[in-house]
Amino acid sequence: MAQADPKQATSLFEFEADTLTGGTLELGDYTGQVVLVVNTASKCGFTPQFEGLQKLYSELGDQGFTVLGFPSGQFRQEHDDAEKIGAACTRNYGVDFPMFAKTDVNGSGAHPVFTWLKAQQPGKIGALLGGRAGSAEIKWNFTKFLVGRDGNVIARYAPATKPEAIREDIERALAEKS
Repeated sequence: MAQADPKQATSLFEFEADTLTGGTLELGDYTGQVVLVVNTASKCGFTPQFEGLQKLYSELGDQGFTVLGFPSGQFRQEHDDAEKIGAACTRNYGVDFPMFAKTDVNGSGAHPVFTWLKAQQPGKIGALLGGRAGSAEIKWNFTKFLVGRDGNVIARYAPATKPEAIREDIERALAEKS
């Protein structure tokens, strides 16, 4: 499958991404699931959120929920080495949800997934500024996007929003059938 054009895509499930371990994963594999996409970092003040993300994944995964973690070094709080990223997540927080290769989330080199997510849900500042260039940019690590079973963005959450604070939104999305 070729990478989807973020300007033409109508669903998260049209994209693909390289995994932290070197393979490529088609996000279409998650069609019909509720997905929480998170830009992560292993050396950030919000890094302990991995624990809450893992808890949601463990407790709701059998209902059709998954977390997709995308490490980013754009805020200079991520290891350069994929092995170190994986080890930090696994050793410190027991992460076993899918983690992807380190990627950019902003700018011309942003991964198409994030270009699309930001266009779908520009965030509060982006909405206030009418979607002007740069206004939808991700401001920090652990920005979260909740995607419904149909592949459309339901909500965007600020980095400080703890995973447990969005559990009700996830459960509501899980209750909806696509």
